[in-house]
Amino acid sequence: MSPDTWSLLGVALIVAATIAVGTWGSRSARTTSDFSAARREVREEHNAAAISGEYLSAASFLGIAGLVLKDGVDALWYPVGLATGYLALVLFVAAPMRRSGAFTLPDFAEARLDSLRLRSLCTVLVVLIGLLYLVPQLQGAGFTLAAIVGVPRWAGIAVVVVIVLLTVATGVLRAVTLVQAFQYWVKLFAITVPAFVLIVVFLGAEHRQSLDAPVPPVFPRDTTVHVDTDVRLTVREPVWLADQGGTVYLHPGEHTVAAGSELRFPAGAPVPVVADAEPDNATWLRPQRDGVVGLLETYSVLVATCLGTMGLPHVLARFYTNPSGTAARRTALYVVAMLGLFYLFPAVFGLLSRMYAPELLVTGETDAVVLLLPHEVISGWGGGLLAAVTAAGAFAAFLSTSSGLVVSLAGVLSSRDVLRGRSLDFRLLAVLACAVPAVLALVTANHDIARSVGLAFAMAASTFCPVLVLGIWWRGLTAAGAASGMVVGGGMVLTASVLTCFVDRADTWWATLVWQPALVTVPTAFAVVYVVSRATSARVPAGVGRVMLRLHAPDRLGLLDDRLVAGSAEPPETGGRHHR
Repeated sequence: MSPDTWSLLGVALIVAATIAVGTWGSRSARTTSDFSAARREVREEHNAAAISGEYLSAASFLGIAGLVLKDGVDALWYPVGLATGYLALVLFVAAPMRRSGAFTLPDFAEARLDSLRLRSLCTVLVVLIGLLYLVPQLQGAGFTLAAIVGVPRWAGIAVVVVIVLLTVATGVLRAVTLVQAFQYWVKLFAITVPAFVLIVVFLGAEHRQSLDAPVPPVFPRDTTVHVDTDVRLTVREPVWLADQGGTVYLHPGEHTVAAGSELRFPAGAPVPVVADAEPDNATWLRPQRDGVVGLLETYSVLVATCLGTMGLPHVLARFYTNPSGTAARRTALYVVAMLGLFYLFPAVFGLLSRMYAPELLVTGETDAVVLLLPHEVISGWGGGLLAAVTAAGAFAAFLSTSSGLVVSLAGVLSSRDVLRGRSLDFRLLAVLACAVPAVLALVTANHDIARSVGLAFAMAASTFCPVLVLGIWWRGLTAAGAASGMVVGGGMVLTASVLTCFVDRADTWWATLVWQPALVTVPTAFAVVYVVSRATSARVPAGVGRVMLRLHAPDRLGLLDDRLVAGSAEPPETGGRHHR
């Protein structure tokens, strides 16, 4: 079989397995409680696998390896922050959030601060964050199919949308739990087995490039590069190459290559790289080479990823399937271990691709590293088989994260009594939650997947993180303070995202904070919440003592308040005040 056929086979197998697992798991669902909370009977380790499955998105499976290829060791702060976010979740949020009985973030806001207006604001923000997170997942799906079989990107988007709807709109959260847990193990297998095989091949090679010398990477063999979009290349060392017009000499400096160009490089030629990639290996291996500007970017990434995790709506909803706050905390600890294990391996692909697949630095499509590296290192059926495994893992990443997000978005919309929250209505809302981001994914440009997902983390950290942390641990929080902080923090992130259309990723502190705004937006949001709450201290809810007791009392006291009463066919009414 051809390499493309192997990869397409891997995609087809994971799609078939996803549908089979979802169909089998949905047989036992009969009530609304089954549909939205999996009867709260999911064991900690199974729930942790499901959470890890939906959390390990396209940014984790494809984006981190691509950033390592371009940016070097500084990109490793992304997996550090993404895994550390669950430590913050364990310490500050997981158990109290479960004890609150709130299934969604708007539920928690209403229960804690007794404000329907604040609930409506939270609903808008949940939908916004979900859209920001879903769009790069769907774009990544289109990118994956385009990379492995050459089909248009819209085809990949359409495939993922259809499969997500089959596993969510025709299934239940119990089915989604099984699907996501299954997909975690698929992704772990798909990243570890190829990584170990590639390392063995690398160690057995007679001639290996050095990555610690101040020289550009070189092409290991004669290589033809097809440029699909206009790119600006940085040339560190002069290189002769062939294109459609004959032989071309690229002198050191920057050069623009038009879309549709075909460049042929001889073996051993130095690699020109896209303008935002590191041009030589020694710099690529050196951390914090940009001084203060690099530190600002690193800290901003860490703030967004560490604190944004607790504000992701699809993450918190999963903890409601645990039977108690203690079980929720144990689940989060299992998640830290599972994520830490997975994140050991994307860096391996980024490292090896610098030697075996440097042509991706010419096109800028570095997110395809995990998909294409097996073909570059191993020829024949062995490389094809590994490519099928990685393609299956990539699609598992898209499907699991997209399923969790769609369930969360549909749950929030149904909780607002849009269609009274019944099973049929939930499925209709799931279709809507898939359709809108699919359209946005088709009409918006593609960027680095990890950085695109980082925008959703920055938004979550700047809106829900202050409300959750202060709402759980500070009695003085008011609805006015929470709303003001969310509006200011979220508005600053949206403003920064718009400014990225006009500001280049220059080596200046202000440009860095435009592209990575969390270092400014998160402290500002916390400050606004605190100041406005102090100024409106007379409006602290009257029942705050009772709510705080329920959040922090040990589970054995029996104060847990489930909004979905076990065994009931219908959830409590959500159109008015929170029911205690």
